[in-house]
Amino acid sequence: MAKDTGTTALWQPCYADLHIHIGRTSRGEAVKISGSRDLTFENIAREAAHRKGIQLLGVIDCHSPVVQRDIDELLENGTMSEIEGGGIAYQDTTILLGTEIELREPQMREFHMLAYFRDLSTMKSFTAWMTQYMKNVNLSFQRVYVPAKEMQAEIKARGGLIVPAHVFTPHKGIYGSTAPRMEEVLDTRLVDAIELGLSSDSSMASYIRELDQVPFLTNSDAHSLGKIGREYNELQLANASFDEFAKALQGKEGRRIAANYGLNPRLGKYHRTYCAACGSVMDEKDLSAESCPLCGSQKLVQGVLDRIVAIADRDQPELPPGRPPYHYQVPLEFIPGLGKAKLRQLLDRFGTEMAVLHRTDEGQLAEVVGPVLAELIVAAREGKLVLSSGGGGTYGKVATDVQRN
Repeated sequence: MAKDTGTTALWQPCYADLHIHIGRTSRGEAVKISGSRDLTFENIAREAAHRKGIQLLGVIDCHSPVVQRDIDELLENGTMSEIEGGGIAYQDTTILLGTEIELREPQMREFHMLAYFRDLSTMKSFTAWMTQYMKNVNLSFQRVYVPAKEMQAEIKARGGLIVPAHVFTPHKGIYGSTAPRMEEVLDTRLVDAIELGLSSDSSMASYIRELDQVPFLTNSDAHSLGKIGREYNELQLANASFDEFAKALQGKEGRRIAANYGLNPRLGKYHRTYCAACGSVMDEKDLSAESCPLCGSQKLVQGVLDRIVAIADRDQPELPPGRPPYHYQVPLEFIPGLGKAKLRQLLDRFGTEMAVLHRTDEGQLAEVVGPVLAELIVAAREGKLVLSSGGGGTYGKVATDVQRN
């Protein structure tokens, strides 16, 4: 990354994925039960640096004392180091220490919120406070039994950043699960950004007026190493650190979110309403259906698109000036026919997935994986793949067709 000289900096793109879970500790202790066993703190850093090409990571579950023990050991043996601007350095990648918190207000359903802290000692202080109000502090996003605004105050008292997680999803997103307006639950003045989630994009979120001044982030919510970077952000920073990230969220001193890269919402697991009785996913003509058009059941799980339409306070989305572009990005693992062997060949040739997705031309790709796969990768980059919608916990699918001009 370019150093900040106080004048016009030679900015370089910093790719950031800020929602990655810990599956197990180095000793095999469970942290996120549904997370992969190889999702350890060190493995996440290595995957991001060597394979993904991501310079800024937000590793969630760092509130867990057993995870903190792993981090202490990595710092003590020199594998990693704390940096002056906040964060932990592993080679050319910086890790931000984060946590995902589950909260519930009276007469409302629960929701998830991310918080990031500048250094390990601050995270340990937050853990010590939070332990009083939860059943098992070592596990991922256990319920914390405090009012949401009190939680915000504790995070801010420690200089933390607050980002409600996957806000539109029907399962524990603040809009999708809890309330039609964030202001009914949180002090919105203390919200630093929101995470859109895999089933929405900037345009969809812009049906809601209270989000006009809120930065948007797109993160993977990875539960396995392979999912790291399936959604990510391009940041304009002087260096990868907590302080620079905070400035980017505030748009200060030239730092900013330059772009969001996310799944086309149709690929998300909760994009459309799903019938729990027969397993069908509603299509566009059934946008406001109250019962399943196939079986007649009313056991519907409302999808993100349908929820946004229901709570919108605009007839059309309005993107405020300065909102970063949202680029539809299809992860390499979604490309039909691109298996592990061919992906390894691409990485051996071009270094990282970011290099394959952003910087390698079609001819070079074809030299490694052939013209058909090369065309699909470039079509994914340009948003020209043909997709089917996901819903009810099942991802949408990518067809082998390419949209022609």
